[in-house]
Amino acid sequence: MPLVPLRSRIAAPALAAFATFAMMAIPPAKAQISFYTAVDLALRNSHDVKMAAADVDRAAAGVSQARDAYVPTMAIGSSLGYSYGFPVGQPTVANASANSLLVSFSQPAMIRSARASLAAAQASLRDTREKVVADAALIYIELDTDKRELEALDQQHSFGERLVEIERERNATGLSSAMDVTQAELTNAQLELRRLHIQDHMRLLQLRLANLTGLTENSMAPESSSIPTAAVAPTADTLNATLSTHSAAIAASEADVKSKQEMALGDSRKEWRPQVAFGIQYSRYAKFNNYAEYYLRFQHNNFDVGVDVKLPIFDAEARDRARGSAADAVHAREQANLFRLQLSEQTRELSGSLGELRAQQKIARLQSDYAQENLDAVMTQLQSGSGNPNATPLTPRDEQKARIEERRRYVDKLDADFQLIQAEIQLQRSLGSVEEWAMQAPHP
Repeated sequence: MPLVPLRSRIAAPALAAFATFAMMAIPPAKAQISFYTAVDLALRNSHDVKMAAADVDRAAAGVSQARDAYVPTMAIGSSLGYSYGFPVGQPTVANASANSLLVSFSQPAMIRSARASLAAAQASLRDTREKVVADAALIYIELDTDKRELEALDQQHSFGERLVEIERERNATGLSSAMDVTQAELTNAQLELRRLHIQDHMRLLQLRLANLTGLTENSMAPESSSIPTAAVAPTADTLNATLSTHSAAIAASEADVKSKQEMALGDSRKEWRPQVAFGIQYSRYAKFNNYAEYYLRFQHNNFDVGVDVKLPIFDAEARDRARGSAADAVHAREQANLFRLQLSEQTRELSGSLGELRAQQKIARLQSDYAQENLDAVMTQLQSGSGNPNATPLTPRDEQKARIEERRRYVDKLDADFQLIQAEIQLQRSLGSVEEWAMQAPHP
């Protein structure tokens, strides 16, 4: 039947319904999200970063609180009341007072301790940002690697299905045995299993990236071209210097040590050292109370100003608190030293593994190139012949096996590439420079 007359008999409503059904049947395309955008959204939406920022605000408030001990505290009020007989207390119509610390041998150390705590919180915030950036970057790159592997596995699986068909045809004609058919089916089943594994892993990575960025799970896909090249790792000779200079984790531990030491110093200076406070007060006594009957030359307006000097002679509680603070300072110092050693060992191990991973990457790339060259040679022989009359002629089965091998080596190369960049990012994370590297990615 001619095609045009058939189309002419289709009514317009039917065309519209068919078009609507076709649009609904097409799955929605995933919008690509760049590497920089993913990392930036992860930092903006991270609960860990927000909690660390809140810790910085709390530490800043602690500095203000320690420093404001020298700022006068002012209050106004009233103590109105009726008295019968001899007046007890000081019923006032209005009163105003101001008090502040004037001289203290321990408060300056407390202020320095609070400032060191603020520095520790700020360094901890930087370290938390580094962790979030590293997590987002690794998930993004792994998702991109899985996407490319899945594309290769889809092609590999189609070649495996074609190989099964060829083996069945050869077996039917007596050119191969049932074992060859089973081997081809086994190979294809293994490819299908790996495809399912990659698909499940991709869904998990998409969920993790969605939780980090605040986007929906099925609304994004990685963009390979937006991933920056790996940063140049420092040499083994400069590794410790770079670690001490850039690591936010080490900076946080050192600032915590200083805070504990200043706290111990301040607590140790609360005994046998004078403390001077300043005070001023104005009171307006009520006329309806009977002060005038019991006090000579009573007046309504009264003003007091002076200093309060205290010399602690014996305070067992303060002495015990000073011992505890000193022990906390020693513990913090040893913990910081231990953390520095552990981080140095971890960084050295990561740095040392880069050479081995680069060698593995080179081998994987050479094997992938060799598999591609072998596939090209097989295709050439199938099309033009080998030129050697004594050579065994190649068959379509050899072509499918070469194609399957080429895709397998390509997937191995992708795995080797990811293992290398994973180690490089982890090294930058230890050194405290992963955020600087990530922010150099192309902006959308």
